[in-house]
Amino acid sequence: MTPVELLKSLGGPAALAGAPFGADLMVFCDALQQRGGIGIYVARDDKTAATSRRLAEFAAPRLEQVDLPGWDTLPYDRVSPTAGVSARRCAALARLARYERQNGPLLVVTTASAIIQRVPPRETMRRSSFSLVAGQTVSQKELNDYLLVNGYLRASTVREQGEYAIRGGIIDIYPPTAGEPLRLDFFGDTLETLRTFDTETQRSTGDTKSVTFAPVSEILFDDDVLSAFRERYLDVFGPPSGDPMYEAARASIRRQGVEGWLPLFHDHLDTLFDYAGEDALVGFGHLAGEAASERLAQAEDYYQARLDAAGGDARAARVLVPDALYLSPTQLDGTISTHAVARFSPSEPGTSAYDLGARQGRDFAPERLMSQENIFEAAIAHTKALLAEGRHVTFAAWSMGSADRLINVFADHGLDTLVHVHSLEAARKAETAVVEIPLETGFVTSDFAMISEADILGDRLAAPRRKRKSANFIMDAAALNPGDLVVHVDHGVGRYLGLKTLEVTGAPHDCLHLEYAGGDTIFLPVENIDLVSRYGSEEAESQLDRLGGAGWQSRKAKAKKRILEMAAELMAIAAARELKRADPVNAGHGLYEEFAARFPYEETDDQLNAIEDVLGDPGSGKPMDRLVCGDVGFGKTEVALRAAFVAA
Repeated sequence: MTPVELLKSLGGPAALAGAPFGADLMVFCDALQQRGGIGIYVARDDKTAATSRRLAEFAAPRLEQVDLPGWDTLPYDRVSPTAGVSARRCAALARLARYERQNGPLLVVTTASAIIQRVPPRETMRRSSFSLVAGQTVSQKELNDYLLVNGYLRASTVREQGEYAIRGGIIDIYPPTAGEPLRLDFFGDTLETLRTFDTETQRSTGDTKSVTFAPVSEILFDDDVLSAFRERYLDVFGPPSGDPMYEAARASIRRQGVEGWLPLFHDHLDTLFDYAGEDALVGFGHLAGEAASERLAQAEDYYQARLDAAGGDARAARVLVPDALYLSPTQLDGTISTHAVARFSPSEPGTSAYDLGARQGRDFAPERLMSQENIFEAAIAHTKALLAEGRHVTFAAWSMGSADRLINVFADHGLDTLVHVHSLEAARKAETAVVEIPLETGFVTSDFAMISEADILGDRLAAPRRKRKSANFIMDAAALNPGDLVVHVDHGVGRYLGLKTLEVTGAPHDCLHLEYAGGDTIFLPVENIDLVSRYGSEEAESQLDRLGGAGWQSRKAKAKKRILEMAAELMAIAAARELKRADPVNAGHGLYEEFAARFPYEETDDQLNAIEDVLGDPGSGKPMDRLVCGDVGFGKTEVALRAAFVAA
């Protein structure tokens, strides 16, 4: 029996060894398409789930796919999941609630933390869908009531999923089920047009005929729900005694952390297994089961911590027991035992495990450590060996840019058969191919091999994307200490003495207290803090300026004059450079791209722009005159090394 046949006919739990990540998904998608119905693939975390979705698109591009993330909060946290995560969850649950088998197979990619989490009843999510078709008659009040009950947030301008705006007969809505927000144009109660629009420009981008809205919150605030919530709250916690969370919920206000009371808003909660049905095919990726158990243990620990903080009184802590929000370990094991669940593992098969027949790909770490070895020559030799064994070979690149670079580098080393593909079907038609999938480790099956970019070059590290402000630019009064010297754009050098609250027109107002020569003082409102910068001198006893004196204005005038003189000198130098010529030096491809591929960090957008500009200078035929600026650790050396390599 082949692995696909095994999964297709699976009726209970099974352990499948020889199934590294990537190979397991390919077999799972193939079996689901033949078996039909709903398939659930459980990844160990969000990062693995994102790669899983990309792998599923590659393996089965025509297979409908649903993304169900877990809450991006810790168990028993006092904050709510972000709006984007809530919207994605509700969109996925609504799609599953409306699923009919005759419409074809459906793949759900989820995480270990999501599979153990209880969710609103299937029937509730099915009823909470709202469909519109261009040209139909619909009450704007009915639509507005739906949006309010189902968690949509009214905004002046729609930019995020779950927001809506009303401007007369035009209603903008960004539903979680759509890739772009929608603009509904009403004439009375007739929906004349449905158009998509861009969130940045707010301009229409196209027309659509219909849309189905889903809730953006798992808590629905209608009258029946709120009435039942009050009764359940009293049963579990007793009198509210001014509980602000309770009072907010009764007023249909979604306060941060209210999702922790999800069971109080529904007569019961379901699980993802209930949505999928008894005949669903479930696949647990490597370590996903362990991650689920760890999450359950974490929930129990955090519950106990909340109890201990309230002196052991659950009513005072206002928290529900873990079993109300999550499947217990016993319930999870019992559910798995009654469903077709495949547990995938990359390890060698034991006596009780079925062998999927795949193995993890080769890691070229030894070649990376030997300076005399060329890593790309070794990769090509391995590729040729795989081809000789009758396997198709595909390289998984991190991005489109790195995919193009791999094609050029391998062509320079004699492997010029690589083609850019987007599906497994296309990859099997070529001997060697490249696809953009951020896969950490490759794999090998009986007729196919995927080599990841990380296998060849090592881990690609995400470069820091943070932005730092100049040390002299003050954004917050907290950045200053009493006694610091500062420069006011109009008054010159003074000493910061601290914040002081003044009574202005009957209201308190925070001001920066600045002292000048002779004991003169000014109070600068905090909203004008941009007029002040830190003084560059390290001398604590630097001369303070006198308020109203001519010294500061004289120094500013001299500085401006000197700047104009320097500008004239720089213009003369620039003009002279324009007249000079140098031998053009071009980067080309091949060796340069091989050199650039060895850098361990993913380039930032600004770094890529700097590299492009710097490498363009030698080829212009003019002497280079460029200054590269950047904070410590942001990749200036990488830019310089590339330029040096090209010159060498």
